[in-house]
Amino acid sequence: MPFDVLWLSRADIDSLGLTMREIMDVVEEGFAAMGRGEVEMPAKIGIHTRKDCFNHSMPCYVGGDLDMAGVKVVSGYPPNQAKGLPYITGIWALLDPETGLVRSVMDAAWITAWRTGAASGVYARHFGSPDTKSISIIGLGVQGHMNLRAMIEVFPDIEEVRMFDPVTAQAARFQTSMQPLLPNARFVDCDTPREAVANADVVITCSPIMEKPERFILSEWLKPEVLAIAVDYDSAFDAETMSKAASFTTDSESQYLWTQDHGTYFQNGYPTKAGLHSDLGEICAGNKCGIREGRRSAVLMGIALDDVMTGHLIYKKALEQKIGAWVQL
Repeated sequence: MPFDVLWLSRADIDSLGLTMREIMDVVEEGFAAMGRGEVEMPAKIGIHTRKDCFNHSMPCYVGGDLDMAGVKVVSGYPPNQAKGLPYITGIWALLDPETGLVRSVMDAAWITAWRTGAASGVYARHFGSPDTKSISIIGLGVQGHMNLRAMIEVFPDIEEVRMFDPVTAQAARFQTSMQPLLPNARFVDCDTPREAVANADVVITCSPIMEKPERFILSEWLKPEVLAIAVDYDSAFDAETMSKAASFTTDSESQYLWTQDHGTYFQNGYPTKAGLHSDLGEICAGNKCGIREGRRSAVLMGIALDDVMTGHLIYKKALEQKIGAWVQL
């Protein structure tokens, strides 16, 4: 028996007019559900067809009053950028938790970009200093843009954005894109990562995830009072940035520890279970409190929970606005 499925392209999703604050709010709601023990989310599984490339499957069910489910198939291929192709591609499917039927299929790259920035914003809500003035962005691609968008939502008094990317043309494009959102801020194009992180209140690394990380940001370059956020696993910050922080947080303790135990990531000095202050489930559910002093460090891996919360919001808005194309399976 055929049934209808709503197909949503990237252009369809763009047309919905969703804001970073809306996505941060639903992602935080999802973290709170995880902290209450209402989320079923296995660690990412994947295949790796080329060096430093991944193809991941990411399912998640959010129970309780939310009762929503979905699965993402996503690929990350850093060499694509030199070919004029996107680094991140994929699809996300909304599943009916009652019947298992697919209700919607949509572009996963849009979801991945926005929910990743949103998770950083949620972390900054709970650990950031209200006096934050300077943001450093290392890696000026899609995630650099989205993470700065999220910081704008949290820190209203940003005066300076320090930028670094090994591709020299990226900084000018980044400033052109982001300056309208921060018309009174200084954008500083830095020649080295060390220059970019110097005296920054928040440092966010958005470089490609590498199997053999170079870890080119040293803890000694950071000022004592800093928020250090890695959205690129352990590719940029050295181990001491995380292991000797006043607090170390991740988006999912179980997924971080599973990845550390079974993969090549978070080795050679990155915190083990004993070094974890919290995950965002505990923080958003109110089981633990964030701190706002000292070096506060986080590895935010990007988890399927964020996809479900964002994808469900997209589906709801698309139905309200009658956006998308209905197809039969």
